Amino acid sequence: MTSRAIVTGGAGFIGSHVVDALLGNGYEVTVVDDLSSGDARRVDSAAELRELDIVDFDRLCALVEEVKPDAIFHLAAQASVVASVANPGRDCEVNVKGTLNVVESAGRCGAPVVFTSTGGALYGDDAPMPTPEDRIPSPLSPYGASKLAAEAYVNTWSLSSGIPHAVCRLGNVYGPRQNPHGEAGVVAIFSNHLYTGKAPKLYGHGKPTRDYVYVGDVVKALLAASGKSGTYNIATGVETDVATIWRELQSAAEQSAAPGAAGDPAALEPELADLRPGELQHSRLDIGRAQQELGWHPEVPIDQGLRMTYDALVEGFEQD
Repeated sequence: MTSRAIVTGGAGFIGSHVVDALLGNGYEVTVVDDLSSGDARRVDSAAELRELDIVDFDRLCALVEEVKPDAIFHLAAQASVVASVANPGRDCEVNVKGTLNVVESAGRCGAPVVFTSTGGALYGDDAPMPTPEDRIPSPLSPYGASKLAAEAYVNTWSLSSGIPHAVCRLGNVYGPRQNPHGEAGVVAIFSNHLYTGKAPKLYGHGKPTRDYVYVGDVVKALLAASGKSGTYNIATGVETDVATIWRELQSAAEQSAAPGAAGDPAALEPELADLRPGELQHSRLDIGRAQQELGWHPEVPIDQGLRMTYDALVEGFEQD
């Protein structure tokens, strides 16, 4: 009998990669996405796309009862720190109420949920590094607060129902299909600037560090977490500053020699700017628990991942 899965946010950057992996593993996949930030073109034609807002409990619940999934991967979210500061109400509605709707719906068919949360935005600036999962969170933004609240619902529903729901706290995920038009996803943003020949802004004067993890590694972790109960950091345990990301991508752009790229990538000088409200100075996650309990470890080093990502993103830029 074929297994079924629902992927919320499956038309998004990470979600579409999860869809591809599930299809490759023989699953029937239903994508739930309101397409506010997702792109239907990312969804493989072998999957079924349902345009639906997870805040709409009745429609979501009806869909889950119709599909009767064996697993749910919940990636739909309001994912912008800046947007969460500007409109915390909507951020809360999507990330908290939407997540509650997902776990309540999942409970009606006994489906385990893998919920993608955030690492850096959750722990705050005073956390020890690498930061373990048992560190008490101190989020600096409404986005981090909403993800923390959503985690509480996932864990509480898992304990009360006995269904093994997992929380995966992601580092800074990068890779093909990442959207360059927004404040999240610095790798895609920088790649687009290099392609178009426009100098970017380096917030925090290029000094803030993040734990960057390649999307392919993240997908493997999410699949490994399905059917598990617990909270896991999914990252690399390595911190890299923003200025280094820019330099590595400049090098990738020079080596790529993409036909549509404008100008000399090496000649671009970025503008330095202060950090924006709610943004962290530093982040590096302890991934020991995921390695031990999920049998997972990141495989793609950042220099290799950035080169693969730049080439893939440029292909997309040329088609747009």
